Amino acid sequence: MVSPLDGIPVLSDITVVALEQAVAAPFASRQLADLGARVIKVERPGTGDFARQYDRTVHGQSSHFVWLNRSKESIALDLKSDDGKTVLRKLLSTADVFLHNLAPGAVERLGFDFETLHTSFPQLIVCEISGYGKGGPYSDRKAYDLLIQCEAGVVSITGTPETPAKVGISIADIASGMYAYTNILTALIQRQKTGLGKYIEISMLEALGEWMGYPMYFSAYGGADPARTGSSHATIFPYGAFATGDGKSVFFGIQNDREWEKFCTIVLKKPEMALDERYHGNASRYNNAEEIRKIILDTFSHTTAVEVEQRLEDAKIANARLNTLTEFFTHPQLQARDRWIDVETPQGTVKALLPPGVTESSTVKMGPIPKVGEHTENILREIGISAMTD
Repeated sequence: MVSPLDGIPVLSDITVVALEQAVAAPFASRQLADLGARVIKVERPGTGDFARQYDRTVHGQSSHFVWLNRSKESIALDLKSDDGKTVLRKLLSTADVFLHNLAPGAVERLGFDFETLHTSFPQLIVCEISGYGKGGPYSDRKAYDLLIQCEAGVVSITGTPETPAKVGISIADIASGMYAYTNILTALIQRQKTGLGKYIEISMLEALGEWMGYPMYFSAYGGADPARTGSSHATIFPYGAFATGDGKSVFFGIQNDREWEKFCTIVLKKPEMALDERYHGNASRYNNAEEIRKIILDTFSHTTAVEVEQRLEDAKIANARLNTLTEFFTHPQLQARDRWIDVETPQGTVKALLPPGVTESSTVKMGPIPKVGEHTENILREIGISAMTD
């Protein structure tokens, strides 16, 4: 039986006003837009979200901005002016969600703190993303992704033994955007029961801290920090990259004794190793890692990466090749599953991945990326304002 709601994005009756910039809040609001929410993005007149200026690689546009801002409407407001504040207040009067990630204290100085808004608009869900959260000695600090990665300990365990490194993508921003997104969805469900909005505070430090659970426990209760091991693992072996005879590398990991036995028998062709008590259990293999590594590299030196990958597949051991981003963009699995869709930008069409979990493109909204202030006039007319004087 076909439901009358089939093919209609689930949040099509939800309006989000996003006073946002950079990555964290735009990532959250874009996911809400993907589910059909109307997202009105409030930008500075002229320059807009400063992420528009990060680079010029996507048809002359910023790769960050193109990634994070499809399906949104852009309204340009000077929030230092009375007119700008009046427009924002009118927008919030009928909105479901107010999402913002300005510098600490900025929204309060504008007069849009949660207490004030909740008194006037009790149905409104307010979500604030900041670096460190309110209260405490760090609450007024500005925060960027690299700095949060440092404070949360990510950089201390990432990289080689000689050189710490940040993760190559903005994981602090992405983590906080994900928690903002899921908390907003939860608040919408809660509002169906209570009729009231609520305040959601997302700290980038706490969001990324949640992702650091395993190394945090390892350090706090084990008495030592995990070592920086490059693409290897701090506690599991074999795990990571291993060179082959044709100058390439194969990446794989052994998770348990059953896989270890198959690895010895099928991949290394040394079944006697599976019987060696020195290698029983991951802890024992980790303690004898250098000895095992020499055996693996010696065996692999006589074969090619393709041959090793086939042996790993025959043994049903997880493995991967090191793709460039260009290779990922043309990944055969994504093509076979039809995971790409065209999205319009002011400078031409780009390909975008369907959001995870979406199986039919008709249930998701992936509309154009807006110019700065592209929808200002239309939105002003909707709320009964013909022009702003300030």
